[in-house]
Amino acid sequence: MKPQAVIVDQPADQPFYAAAQKIYPREVNGRYSQLRRAAVVVLLGLFYAVAWISWEGHQALLFDLPARKFHVFGLTLWPQDFLYLALLLIIAALSLFFFTALAGRLWCGYACPQTVWTELFTWIEQWTEGPRSRRMKLDQGPWTAGKLVRKGLKQFLWIALAAYTGFTFVGYFTPIRALGGQLLDRSVGAWALFWIVLYALATYGNAGFLREQVCKYMCPYARFQSAMFDKSTLIISYDQARGEPRGGRRRGTAAAPSQGDCIDCTLCVQVCPTGIDIRRGLQYECIACGACIDACNGVMDRMGSPRGLIRYTTEQSLQGGAARVLRPRMLVYAALLCAIIGLFTYSLANRSPVILDVIRDRNALYREVHGGAIENIYSLRIINLDSHPHRYQLSADGLPRLKIADPQGPIEVPPGTVSTVAARLQAPIDGVTGIHQVTLTLTALESPRTQVREQTRFIGPRS
Repeated sequence: MKPQAVIVDQPADQPFYAAAQKIYPREVNGRYSQLRRAAVVVLLGLFYAVAWISWEGHQALLFDLPARKFHVFGLTLWPQDFLYLALLLIIAALSLFFFTALAGRLWCGYACPQTVWTELFTWIEQWTEGPRSRRMKLDQGPWTAGKLVRKGLKQFLWIALAAYTGFTFVGYFTPIRALGGQLLDRSVGAWALFWIVLYALATYGNAGFLREQVCKYMCPYARFQSAMFDKSTLIISYDQARGEPRGGRRRGTAAAPSQGDCIDCTLCVQVCPTGIDIRRGLQYECIACGACIDACNGVMDRMGSPRGLIRYTTEQSLQGGAARVLRPRMLVYAALLCAIIGLFTYSLANRSPVILDVIRDRNALYREVHGGAIENIYSLRIINLDSHPHRYQLSADGLPRLKIADPQGPIEVPPGTVSTVAARLQAPIDGVTGIHQVTLTLTALESPRTQVREQTRFIGPRS
């Protein structure tokens, strides 16, 4: 007999689909809140300010896609430098693994763009609508002139900030001063306007409307972070052995022997930007911002109890063991991270600002010229990766009395351009038989240390 499926009726008061309840995070002050505010100021300050910095006649940080070059202060990168982008992505991934294994979701709590912009939008909301209790009362109350003014001012500031964020974002791909002038005289291109509006809508929607729902339901990092945790990972935890059983008491009075330190004030829940109760244990929605630690420490100070009921700790420590920060996983991550950062730094420091491609003329193997010499013709593609023009001198070696018949003088290449030059190499006919490997060397006259070498073949008559 086949087993019959059991159908469980959904209770009427628990629908399958329900609208998300708005979270009203309470204001809190403390060590971790100050760190989070400092991170917001520094990161957003860099984002909005760096786009306006000029460096050697161009925007300091500019990803010029039409010209296929990327200005990073004094460094100009080209599509040929894709290796550096790959190394940066590897460094970012390994850094995420390292810091997650060390201290959980530090990225989410302090540096994630979603967290940073949401924090800024929340500050605007608190400034225009007041503290948590007033915001809740305002939303539940009827529409009045005062409510309309507060809500309208908040939306105006949100939209203005989102629009300026979209403008700044596009300003990293189009020179921001030129883009600003185009907006003022209404001559901005359709694609630039499209990306400004799109990024402004994304900022407004994620930071002003979705907020914690991005972290809870949309962010993939919240789903796979547990694979990088172990019992020695620093996480925000509630000390259940010390806090339970909960119960209220007067300020300054010690807890009864049968009572824990937690007075069940729920401030740790009220300050949480994702609306979780940390006392239920580690949850994937926790972004490790530390707001609950600051709130609980403030309560413990007022109650005369020691701090640390909610704190950064490890599962091993909560179980009475010793925390092991230096463990094999951390050592492997650190070694790989240091090796790749070293490789990236060394490669960038020794990067040649010129590329030389040598293509031998295939229409003729060789030809005899006046004076009893054998001549081979080559096509040189010289790419000046620098932001300044350069003059290059070509030299050749690998055969006795090998000389360059043309070009005779320096080769001038403007900055960021590709020049194609025909080169003629000649050698005496009596010293050339068969195929020989020769080396062409291109040297920058302004900086003799800047050299690039390329090997090619020189063909003469068979013996």
